[in-house]
This record gives sequence, C-alpha cells and structure tokens, in this order.
Amino acid sequence: MSQSQGLLRGTPWKAIVLFSVPLLIGNVVQQLYQFVDAMVVGRHLGVLALASVGASMSLLFLITGFAWGMTSGFAIPVAQAFGANDIKGLRRSVAAGAILSGATSLLMTLVGTIFIRPLLQLMKTPPELIDDAATFGFWSFLFMFTLVFFNFLAAIIRAVGDSRTPLVFLAIACLLNVALVIVFVAVLDWGIAGAAFATAVSQLTSVLLCVTWVRWRIPVLHMGLDDWKVTMPELREHLNLGLPLGFQTSVIAIGTIAVQVRLNDLGPNAVAAFTAAGRVDGIAVTFLASLGLATSTFVAQNYGARQIDRVKHGVRQSLVVSIIVSIAIGLALFLLGAVFVELFIGNEQPVVLNLAHDALKIYSVAYWTLGVLFVVRGALQGLGHMKPPFYSGIAELVMRVFTAVVLGALFGFIGVAWGAPLAWIGSIALLIPSYIVISRKLDERTYRSGPRTEEIEVLSAPLLAEKGVVADPTILQGESFEDVRTGPIPIVRDRGETGQFPALDETYVLMDDQSTSENPEDEQR
Repeated sequence: MSQSQGLLRGTPWKAIVLFSVPLLIGNVVQQLYQFVDAMVVGRHLGVLALASVGASMSLLFLITGFAWGMTSGFAIPVAQAFGANDIKGLRRSVAAGAILSGATSLLMTLVGTIFIRPLLQLMKTPPELIDDAATFGFWSFLFMFTLVFFNFLAAIIRAVGDSRTPLVFLAIACLLNVALVIVFVAVLDWGIAGAAFATAVSQLTSVLLCVTWVRWRIPVLHMGLDDWKVTMPELREHLNLGLPLGFQTSVIAIGTIAVQVRLNDLGPNAVAAFTAAGRVDGIAVTFLASLGLATSTFVAQNYGARQIDRVKHGVRQSLVVSIIVSIAIGLALFLLGAVFVELFIGNEQPVVLNLAHDALKIYSVAYWTLGVLFVVRGALQGLGHMKPPFYSGIAELVMRVFTAVVLGALFGFIGVAWGAPLAWIGSIALLIPSYIVISRKLDERTYRSGPRTEEIEVLSAPLLAEKGVVADPTILQGESFEDVRTGPIPIVRDRGETGQFPALDETYVLMDDQSTSENPEDEQR
C-alpha cells in the first residue's frame, strides 16, 4: 500500500513522478517489443511487409484505442472509491467494468474479423499490401479479448495504488513476445500471421498473471457473488465514464485513418516511412503519456479523499515536469531521429529514411504541446469530467482530417506529417480553458464517490486531543478499522456535548498518528 500512501501524501510532483516510473518503463518495454516486431518483419519479410502492418495498424488503433480508453474510464471510479475507502463501491465498480469489458471485446472481435478486408479496400490500401494487411488484422482482432482484459486488469491494479505489478507482467509478456515473433517469423516462417499470433499469446499470458496476482495479493479486489449483481444504473454510470474516453481515442484514430488514406495515395514508401517514424515517435511519447496517466490516478485518488488543494498543486507541478521532459525529448529526436529510423529499415532505403526523419523533426518541435495535453486531459479524467476530453478528441480529428486532405494535397508527405502537431494544438485549445473553469469550481465539501453512510475524518492524535476525542472503553479494546489506503487504524469516538458515545453506524473518527490534515479548514470541521 505504500504507493497509494505516496499519492495521498508527500510532495505532489515527486509522488506523480515516482508513480509514473513503472508506467513509463512498462510503456517503453511495450514500445520496444513493437520496435522489435517491426525490425523482425522489416528485415526478414521486407519493406512491403512492414508497410502492410502499418496499413492495418490505423484500423487496429481505432478499435484498440477505444478499448484502452474505455477500460481506463472504468478504472476512474475504482480509484475514487479507493481514495474514499469505499470498499463495497470499489468492488461493484470492478464488477461493472469487467462485465462491460467482456461484452465490448466480443463485439470488437466479431466486427473486426468480418470487416477487416472490406475496410482496408475502402481505405484504398495498395493492392500489393492488402493481403498481408488483412491477415495481420484478422489474427489481431481474433484475440482482441486478451488486449481488452489486460488493459482493464492493469488499470484497476493501478487504481488501487500499485503501478509496479502491471509493469512486471507487461515486461514478461514483452520478452515472451520478442522470443515468439523471432521463432514464428524468422525460424518457422509463418509470415505476418506469426507476428500477430506471437502478440496474442504474450497478451494472454499477461492476463493470466494479472488474475493470479489479484487473487493472491490484493484482497480488496476479491469479489463476492453480491458484488457481481450490478444494476443498470451502475452499468450506465460506468458507460458514462468509459464511452466518452473510448470515443475520444477512437475519433483520434479516425483522423489517423484519414491520414492513412492519404499516405496510401502517396505510395508504399510514404506508408513505410510513416510507419517507421511512428514507431520511434511511440517510444518518445510514452514518457509524456506515463506522466498523464499518473496524473489521472493521482487526481482521482486525492479527489476521492477530498484533498482538493493537493489535486490543484499536483496538476500544476506535473505540467512543469511534463514540459521539461517534452523539450528534452524533442531536442533528442530532432538531432538523432535518423539513427533510430535506421534500425527498422537499414540504410538501403534512403528515400524512406529521409521521409521518416523529416516527420520526426516536425513532431519534435511540438512535443511540449503534447506534454500539456496529456497532463490536463489526465486531470480532467481523474476528476470524472469526460466531456472536455471527448470534445478535444473531436478537435484532434478535425485537424488531422484537415491536414490529410488539404495540406497533404498541397505539400505531400510533409503536409501529412504536420497533422499530429496541429491536432495537439487544437486539443489543448479546448482542454486548458475547460480545466481552468472546472478547477475553480472544485470544493472539498462537494464530493461524490459512490454510496457512503458515514463521514470519515483522518486526523492526527494531537488534533484528536484538541477536539476532546476519547476512546470508548466498551468497544475500542482490540478493534480497528481496516483502511485500505493506510492499514489498520484504531477506532475512537467523540462523546460530544452530551457526554454519550454515538452509535457506530452514525459516526466515527479515524486516528492516524502519521497523517495530518493538509487543508486548514479540516481543523475547523
């Protein structure tokens, strides 16, 4: 539980950075195994095979992006309930998210496997790419449930303050994937299907590891039969959080599809260059995405604990850290981007190499806007406000389509490459004003996180003494309240002006010698 205590206490930026480190390592590991996949495919199957994977990835991103966004949304009420110590609400929230994740993965599998080839044809995929692209997409969609449930399980484990365990399981899955893709593609010569099948097996392994860990080490997530009896209002509540976040990612993916259509018109070299640049960009972006995800969990837990001042301080400090990191990343890619691209395609494709490096130079000058985007969007999501991120996704879609249609027609590959930076700028133009307005309205006395029947105050022992709180000798002996955030805490009860102890179901105070109220108003309550 130390990580959760770190998010609820201590210097905000340090807590966020420490929590983001496992997320960062996990994201980098995930990008690295995709990096290795692309290297194996590009080196053993050729540039056309690499371009085929890229041609199907925009469609896969549309579906997998929706799944990732939706499951991340389902985890927000889990983090808020955890911060509020609402165990019953937490478990019912997990059950609702699991049910919805299962239904979604089934629907995605059916739609993806049936319509992958017609959709690729609709996107004007070059004839020399379409067979391999359809094969890769079919196998990826067939095992979509492994991706959906790993994302969901990892999200709820992080929501209760553990960002390290998902990293370990992801690392195991990535190492397994690297080994399998080499065996399936380079040794057994299974072609594009081998790359997709290797990913599916590794993701299934990570799901099984997550389930085992939850049953073994996280009692707060142990579900009873009653927890699974979720109601339609509870399902709707989770959909209200998950769907906007999923659609937000999907509309971005639709913009990516528009970009892919334009690239298809520009030929295989443009597709291969954009795919290679995207792999390098993906690794760079993980640094910023990890800070954004850590900010979202930080905000959700502290909002659940009603520490609003801490929420605001954390967001401001996270913005500073993110901008500094993004400038450093941008400078590195501007100068060394060609070196990374060469890992995919070697130095025998100078046209592809130069195009990919040009794209990375364009991205690098605007990374600071992406850093701001991730933090502000994560903060709004942690607060449970999904509409601004959704509308910002619409803005990204408009900008990507505009650049693909207009700038792509005028300036070719370079015009298409400007789509991402312009999309980031359009997004933060909506997110920043939204966050400013919402943050000004936050009040520690207006808090919501599932059903609760008691008022809880976390007070230090000296403050308890000042308030005249004494232990009730008739019930205190040996009893403690199991706070999932901090461990067992002795129960103390206030006699009040009447000199009588209230009933346990009316009120109680949690005493923690190591915690103090961060808000001066708490001492006046």
